[in-house]
Amino acid sequence: MRTHTRRAVLGAGIAAAGSGLLAACSSADQKGHAGHGGAGNPAEAPGGYVSPDGPEVAAAEAKRGSGPVRKVALTATAAKLDLGGRTVGSWAYGDELPGKEVRVTAGDTLELTLANHLPEATSLHWHGLALRNDMDGVPDVTQRPVKAGGSFTYRFAVSHPGTYWFHPHSGVQQDRGLYAPLIVEDPKEPLKYDKEWVVVLDDWVDGVDGSTPDAVLAELSKGMGGMDHGSGSGGMDHGGMDHGAHSMGGRKAPTPTGPSRMLMGATSKLLGGDAGDVDYPYHLVNGRTPEDPQTFRAKPGDRIRIRFINAGGDTAYRVALGGHTMTVTHTDGYPVAHAATDALLLGMGERYDVVVTAGDGVFPLTALAEGKKRTGLALLRTADGAAPDASVRPKELDGRLLTADRLKADGPVRLASRAPDRTIRFDLTGSMAKYDWAVNGKKYTPSQRYPVRSGERVRLSFRNSTTMWHPMHLHGHTFALPGGGPRKDTAIVLPGRRLDVDLDADNPGLWMLHCHNVYHAESGMMTVLGYQK
Repeated sequence: MRTHTRRAVLGAGIAAAGSGLLAACSSADQKGHAGHGGAGNPAEAPGGYVSPDGPEVAAAEAKRGSGPVRKVALTATAAKLDLGGRTVGSWAYGDELPGKEVRVTAGDTLELTLANHLPEATSLHWHGLALRNDMDGVPDVTQRPVKAGGSFTYRFAVSHPGTYWFHPHSGVQQDRGLYAPLIVEDPKEPLKYDKEWVVVLDDWVDGVDGSTPDAVLAELSKGMGGMDHGSGSGGMDHGGMDHGAHSMGGRKAPTPTGPSRMLMGATSKLLGGDAGDVDYPYHLVNGRTPEDPQTFRAKPGDRIRIRFINAGGDTAYRVALGGHTMTVTHTDGYPVAHAATDALLLGMGERYDVVVTAGDGVFPLTALAEGKKRTGLALLRTADGAAPDASVRPKELDGRLLTADRLKADGPVRLASRAPDRTIRFDLTGSMAKYDWAVNGKKYTPSQRYPVRSGERVRLSFRNSTTMWHPMHLHGHTFALPGGGPRKDTAIVLPGRRLDVDLDADNPGLWMLHCHNVYHAESGMMTVLGYQK
């Protein structure tokens, strides 16, 4: 297998038009602009925008410093995964689900080499990190896809502590087993705790009765015609649907052999109505089904920091730890004014850190698939005794519930009050009937740009005109929710609602903005913020 270093690939991309990492650079401009074509389909980018590998990006990276290098080798490969009573064929990082945690300290430089043993191209996106743009892992925008049999080395400074994760940004690969936690420790950690539990939530369909995420997307992309998705009416005949006809990024989806996975009648007041599109057969906590859950062991009285990550494709989770009150300390890597709660709601891509004081016994950590009437489960054990069964539903799930809009940023990370220099309106559009999800009515293409300039305070105004909720995620930045709200990179926009968030444009490059429902994003609800030179 031929291995390319990051610099070699960048050099090849800039050196020759048509062979580049990002795209062709014109003969008149040998420095080039960020391109979009990717391998085999180079295209020159519009002029006037910062290139992902440009001097502005290098200067921003230099300000982050260059601490000790943490080297990691990662292999994306086909694997047999034991979900707990059910073994499935899928794709994963190594043979673990979730992939093995990567842990570094703020100030370190992470150097991770991805070897792609999958049958198709892939990439790695570092969800939530403010990193250098050419390491963000978006094919056809910040890098060429990592081809089957190839490799790519991601190297960047990790400047901010917190709970993050990484996953592909290629098609619907994230809805397989390709995800893992990235924990950035704080060298001056102010929290006091005895143990730490990283909890990754996921909805699972791959390899179950012939299903794959590509086939699910193909089915969903046919839409529901004039049917009312939220009416609760069932019995739709999907047998005649031509799943293989839908083209995704030039690939034909395989014809599924499994049952329909289109979900109808899933509703949630918390989510403003329609809860989701996909009928997942399993909901996992740290890769395990409720029938064979993971057990975390501690002693009564231990203070436990739980880091929640929602790695799901189409499911919000309401989480609670039976018999315990959770104190929320962080969301999306940034500290908040501590707040006590019984339950939390996490959209796809969101993270929350909480601290609990362990009781004496065996306690269920339950992740309710919001609106979908199924649950994931793990156990906290501090004593002998019988474990609760898979159907347990702790009363805390129906107790006090915290959502991001009720939190306040911790003082030191609160965004300073300032009028926006630029407001960009993003209408979230589309419907289940046609499955035509988009931003401002336009389906994603890699050449899209919404311009910003370094140093600006930018207001993103999301207006959800659809009947579904959308967890909107911005790469390379955090934004602040209104009224001194928390710093986040992923925020739920409810149907029929408007959400204005503010950010400081301090990380030059080309940055994706998209719904973190993987099927909505892949259907078109993505776009790009581009820094102007």
